[in-house]
Amino acid sequence: MGAAMETFYSVIRRQGITRRSFHKFCSLTATSLGLEPLAADRIANALETKPRVPVIWMHGLECTCCSESFIRSAHPLAKDAVLSMISLDYDDTIMAAAGHQAEAILKETRAKHKGQYILAVEGNPPLNEGGMFCIDGGKPFLEKLKMMADDAMAIIAWGACASWGCVQAAKPNPTQATPIDKVITNKPIIKVPGCPPIAEVMTGVITFITTFGKLPELDRHGRPKMFYSQRIHDKCYRRSHFDAGQFVEEWDDEAARKGYCLYKMGCKGPTTYNACSTVRWNGGVSFPIQSGHGCIGCSEDGFWDKGSFYDRLTNIKQFGIEKNADQIGVAAAAAVGAAVAVHAAMTAVKRLASKRADANQDR
Repeated sequence: MGAAMETFYSVIRRQGITRRSFHKFCSLTATSLGLEPLAADRIANALETKPRVPVIWMHGLECTCCSESFIRSAHPLAKDAVLSMISLDYDDTIMAAAGHQAEAILKETRAKHKGQYILAVEGNPPLNEGGMFCIDGGKPFLEKLKMMADDAMAIIAWGACASWGCVQAAKPNPTQATPIDKVITNKPIIKVPGCPPIAEVMTGVITFITTFGKLPELDRHGRPKMFYSQRIHDKCYRRSHFDAGQFVEEWDDEAARKGYCLYKMGCKGPTTYNACSTVRWNGGVSFPIQSGHGCIGCSEDGFWDKGSFYDRLTNIKQFGIEKNADQIGVAAAAAVGAAVAVHAAMTAVKRLASKRADANQDR
C-alpha cells in the first residue's frame, strides 16, 4: 500500500526509463486522448507530482471479458497502467492475495484513502433475494459494492454489464441484475460500455483520471465523450458504399467480397456510439465491420433485448446507386423544372379564379 504514494514518474525512473522517453509517452498520451499538443506538458507535470491513484477493481455478475480486454491494451500497455500509473490494490481475478488477506486490503484502502480511490466495477449486482445470486467473500456482492462505493472518489462501470445490465439483465431477468447507476446514486459514475470495451478506451479513461485528477467530460448517458461522441457509422470505411446504395444482401455474396455496406445484414453502426471504427481492436489491427461482420451495438443500452443481431433496427435512407455529376445535374434540373411548372400552373389557376371573382362583383 505504501507504493500508492509514489508518483508515476518516480516509478518509471526507477525502472530505467529516460526523461526523453517519458516526454514522448506524455505526447503520445495527449494525442491518443484527443487533446491539444500543449496538453503534453500538463500531463508530464501531473505525472511528476501527483501520487498514483489507488484503484479497487470488483467483479459482480460478468464473464471477465472486460479484464481480458484491459490486459491487451497497447497504448499504454496494461502492465504500465497497472504497475506504474495506478496502484491496483485489489482485483480478485489477478491479485496474488486471497481469502482473508484480500478482504483486509479492502478495509485498509477504505481507511487510508477515503475519498481518494477509484472503484472500478466489472459486472453488475443482482437484487433478487437480497443479492444472494452473487456471493463474494461470503457476502452478497451488492453489499460489498455499496460499502466500497461509500468512500470512493468515483466509480467506473466497465462494460455493458455494469453500464446497462447486458445479458444478465435480459428478459426475463430472474436474478434482477441491475446496472451500477441504479444502485449507487450518490457518486459520479463513468460508464465505459461495450462487450467488452476497447482495451485502449479502458486504459485511456484511467490515464485521463490519473493525469488530470478529474473525470472526463461525459455525454448524457454518462459515457466519456472522447470515445463515445461519434457513431461508428460516421467513421466507418464502408460508409461510402452505404451512401452509394451498395449493400451486402447475403453472407458471402459478391457484394460481401467487394466489402460493401453491411447495414442490410443487421449492422447497428448507424445507431451505435463507440470508437471501434477509429481506435479499433487488437492494437488497432481491425474491428468487427472490417472483419466482415456487422456491429451488434454492444455499447448501447439494452442491446441484448433489441432483437436479433441480424435484423435492421431502422430504415435509414441513403442516396442510392452512384451517378456521375452530369446525371445528378440532369436529375436536379428536371426536379427544378417540374417544380417551376407546378408553381406556374398554380399561379395561373389563382389568377383565373381572381378574375372570375372580380367579374362576379361587377355584376
